[in-house]
Amino acid sequence: QVQLVESGGGLVQAGGSLRLSCAASGRTFNTYVMGWFRQAPGKEREFVAGIRWSGDTTYYADSVKGRFTISRDNAKNMVYLQMNSLKPEDTAVYYCAGRSGRLVLVDDGRYEYWGQGTQVTVSS
Repeated sequence: QVQLVESGGGLVQAGGSLRLSCAASGRTFNTYVMGWFRQAPGKEREFVAGIRWSGDTTYYADSVKGRFTISRDNAKNMVYLQMNSLKPEDTAVYYCAGRSGRLVLVDDGRYEYWGQGTQVTVSS
């Protein structure tokens, strides 16, 4: 069982940066694929970034590639999402998610564990 708690959201101007953190409980955290998803008002939840258990392989949605960086620290049971060059269209609730297995998947239905979400608002 894994419990996830996100933090680091807030209000930022376009072009600014935020760093989201996800604290995980559970001794098997370092075996899980971790991902970040987001959901904007009136839209479906979408994949943002994912990272394999080892941290050596990452995947990004095209919309954030080159601006966002996902990382993890297995010793601290933490996952991070560094978001740079933020745009108003990045405004959403951001969720940390975990799944057992070896593959990063973009389908949110394949993730077993979810945090409560943290709001990110980017003003123009």
